[in-house]
Amino acid sequence: MNKKALRIVYMGTPEFAVAPLEEIIKSGYEVVGVVTTPDKPAGRGQKMAESAVKKYALSKCLTLFQPIKMKDPEFISQLQKLNPDVIVIVAFRLLPKEIWSIPKLGTFNLHASLLPQYRGASPINFAIMNGDKESGVTTFFIDDKIDTGEILLQAKTEIKDSDDAGILHDKLKAIGKQLVIKTLEGLSQGTLKPQKQVLKKGVEYKYAPKLFKEDCQIRWDAPLEKIHNLIRGLSPYPTAFTHLLINGESKILKIYKGHYKIEKHILNVGTVIIEGKKTFKIAAADGFYFLSEIQLEGKKRMEISDFINGLTIKHNLQAN
Repeated sequence: MNKKALRIVYMGTPEFAVAPLEEIIKSGYEVVGVVTTPDKPAGRGQKMAESAVKKYALSKCLTLFQPIKMKDPEFISQLQKLNPDVIVIVAFRLLPKEIWSIPKLGTFNLHASLLPQYRGASPINFAIMNGDKESGVTTFFIDDKIDTGEILLQAKTEIKDSDDAGILHDKLKAIGKQLVIKTLEGLSQGTLKPQKQVLKKGVEYKYAPKLFKEDCQIRWDAPLEKIHNLIRGLSPYPTAFTHLLINGESKILKIYKGHYKIEKHILNVGTVIIEGKKTFKIAAADGFYFLSEIQLEGKKRMEISDFINGLTIKHNLQAN
């Protein structure tokens, strides 16, 4: 099948999903419809916010759908009338069989991990939180379970020690958009051989569930390596945090960047030590964590030196 004859319906929501859609358009494919989430209130003013995919679709004058319920018969009928050859999904909702079974060539998803590892909503975060040295993206056919369908293609990338979730997000976005194009080419030419998801013998399975606020709180009695991986795995979003006790008042302190030093000490975990104008360290079980970029509740994100300069009380601070 000629790629210009391939009719594509694209489904996605966040910024991560914009790059593959843009690449599909640039590559000359026909996108007959784009599906994204309904607008929802956001921010302090609770103004109605549009998804990143919607904004891009409107800028390209693409036919847009924002169904409230995916099983809405009218919406399903609209998709059927579009007569898509393939549906491409990137960071979207769970689809019912009535939808993913519509296209002639199938419905495939781009997932930000090397499946079967890290099925779930937060694969980028958990890969770094677990200290992995490698990640990647996978395209796979949708089935009636979550992230379990047959694998079409995969691409790998290194996770450097300096990478945080934001950096890995951008790496995977770059290789992901190319993998989507390769998958479309393979489907249109009939050259792909779908493979069942199989975990290698002796390899531990890792899952990536949705993150909640309690998952982001730092436990200072944990090993420093684990604390560091948590911080970089949650930066810049949703961000690891601790409660900082300042003059008897507890405030949330988000930590975006830092480094650690293994060192024996006799301090209670969570004890804060400020040295000069640039060093703000917190005692953990096996050493100290040095903060680099933070955001105190009610303040903007800043370098630690600016935070120290703004503190009126620099003694008897405690993190917990």
